[in-house]
Parts: sequence; structure tokens; C-alpha cells
Amino acid sequence: MALEPEDFHYFRTLLQRRAAIVLEDEKAYLVESRLSVLSHREGFGSLNALATHMRSGGGDDLQRKVVEAMTTNETSFFRDNHPFEGLRLIGFPELIRRRGADRSLNVWCAACSTGQEPYSVAILLREHFPLLEKWNIRIIASDLSTEVLERARLGGYCNAEITRGLSARLADKYFRHKGKEWQVRDDLRQMVEFRPLNLIDAWPALPSLDLILLRNVLIYFDVPTKRTILEKVRKVLRPDGYLLLGGSETTLNLHTGYDRVAIGPSIAYQPRAEA
Repeated sequence: MALEPEDFHYFRTLLQRRAAIVLEDEKAYLVESRLSVLSHREGFGSLNALATHMRSGGGDDLQRKVVEAMTTNETSFFRDNHPFEGLRLIGFPELIRRRGADRSLNVWCAACSTGQEPYSVAILLREHFPLLEKWNIRIIASDLSTEVLERARLGGYCNAEITRGLSARLADKYFRHKGKEWQVRDDLRQMVEFRPLNLIDAWPALPSLDLILLRNVLIYFDVPTKRTILEKVRKVLRPDGYLLLGGSETTLNLHTGYDRVAIGPSIAYQPRAEA
């Protein structure tokens, strides 16, 4: 049965209220395709039955499952490559030089999905900056979906996920075979702290951050939400730290408190001192 207009409106409103994700009118097909599986898994014969149950007070847990089902979790190891090249060539060398006195670095992957991004950061540090083994390195990884966070914590990936972004050498060095999966080695997995966090809610206490990866996230929000998140980022990012956004994202026309800086082949943003 096709998604009824009033049911699409209900799910769209729920998604915007709970996750600030905006769905245009032409995205009804996306709701139908993603929620049909959830609907049957939860014992409902149709999306109309699911929506009717939820409108009558279906419970917070079911709302959470709907939001998680509608969240895009597209990711890969070393996604787009050039941001990681920028960090290897310029970003991390500069941060290491500036933090030499206290010998600590704090990194936040703010929408980590199934974990490929934070593990890519950890591999990058291990591969190219061995002196950091004696430093205090914190890689915090967060997502609003508890389901993908659990996958990320476990660190198990199928062959297709491994070959999408990782060379055979890196796969063999940092992963081990476990049945049909590749398992992140314990020493690498222990470098990453996974925690649930919804970017539109109040943020928990975070350390002063040297690098924030907020890539391919702002595109799903409306303009006021983007501005609010960029302002909150500015408050936790150190003045000489770096913010990395997705290739189609920018702070321009959203927040005047950032400077655009080149780091190798990539672009980053730093808090503007006079803002």
C-alpha cells in the first residue's frame, strides 16, 4: 500500500522534530522504502498502521527506531581521500607542532555512522605520525543512532566495506579475519570512544577540540539548524583547530565566525578571532 499523504506528513514532522532533518515533498518514496522494513519487523501490516499506532501514543522507543531508519549512514574508509591527505600533509603536522608542549590531541567525528571515519583517523595517525604513541590522543566518535554505534564499537566489516577505501596492506595490518568479517584490531579499536549524541540536542561536556569532522551532515538540516550547530562547534573548537565539512558544505552565508583555510588539497575552517 502506498504511503498516504497524512502519514508522510506525520513521519516528516517527526523526523524534523527529533533530528532536524528536512524532507521535501518529493521524498515520500524514501520514507516508504526505508520504513516498510521497520513496519513489518515491528509487526505492522502497513505504514498506515504504523503511523496510526504512533499517533495514538506509540512510545518513544518506536519514534527512535523510525528516526534511525530514516537516517542516512553512507560512509567509507578514507571517504573522498583528499581531506585525509590534507590532514596528513598539513593539518596534523601543524597541530603536532602547536601542541608539542602538552603533547595531546582531541579529535571529534561528529556523525560517525558505522565507524569508518574515526578508524580512518586512527589509522592515519598510526601510519604517519609514530611519535604520537607517547601522546594523549582522544578520538571521540558520536552518532544519534544507537544501532550504528553498536556496529562501530564492535568494529566488524564485510569484505565490500573493507575494500571500499582500504588497501590490502592496511586491511591486513589493522584488521583480522573473523568468520566472514574483518575485525578491527583491539589496539586500534581502543583508540576511539563511541558515544550517542544528537547534534540538535544539548551537547554533553566535550574537551577543547583540535579537530572536528562534521562531514556530509549539515546538508540534511535547514538553515537555522546549520547556524546553531556551527555556533556550538565554534565554542568547543580551539582557536587554531580545524573544522572539516563535506565537499558540498560550507560556513559561507551561514556563520561569520570562521575563516576558510587550505590544508593541502582540502579545505578546512578555523574560528575567526574577531568574531
